[in-house]
Amino acid sequence: MSADTATRVENERMWPASGPALSQTEGMGSLLVVTGPPGAGKSTVAVELANQCSASVLVHGDDFFGFLAAGAIDPWFPESQSQNEIVTEAAARATGRFAEDYETVYDGVIGPWLLPAFASACNLNTLDYLVILPPVDVCVSRVSTRTGHGFTDEAATRKMHAEFRQATVDSRHVLDSDGLRLEQTLEAISSARKSGQLRYDVGT
Repeated sequence: MSADTATRVENERMWPASGPALSQTEGMGSLLVVTGPPGAGKSTVAVELANQCSASVLVHGDDFFGFLAAGAIDPWFPESQSQNEIVTEAAARATGRFAEDYETVYDGVIGPWLLPAFASACNLNTLDYLVILPPVDVCVSRVSTRTGHGFTDEAATRKMHAEFRQATVDSRHVLDSDGLRLEQTLEAISSARKSGQLRYDVGT
């Protein structure tokens, strides 16, 4: 084996062409939206998914709310609707551009009621959409015990969980991860994505 061949083989071993949960079309970007109420575990899952491929982008939706300065409104209050729509559109435009060329994972609160507008602003033909929705008490417990996170509001957690629970969304997009280990959750997502179960066609 030549030195060049050995180097290529080693590079392919270290940097595989695509990860098992994220590859959709070889050589093209993609977008997976991982959403759910606070404490659902979406951020933990999103990090693992993004790390499964060699060229990926992980977008934290909350970061865009951090760009707001004077006059910012907590996004779970009713009066924040207009603000939330603007922030969501800005996040979607940036995310969509990344997804043209990278396997992109979006981690943030994109309820089914926001999905059409978010998807349209992404300027993509299709994306994958996943709602992680364990029982409300699981979410509340996680929110109250996690460290290094600025959000600890139990009432807001319960409110947002109820909004997701009551929203109109095809059950194929919803995963109740209660009782699943992280690796089992990742396997379930991988299987659902490969089968097309999570696919959302923009404009439909």
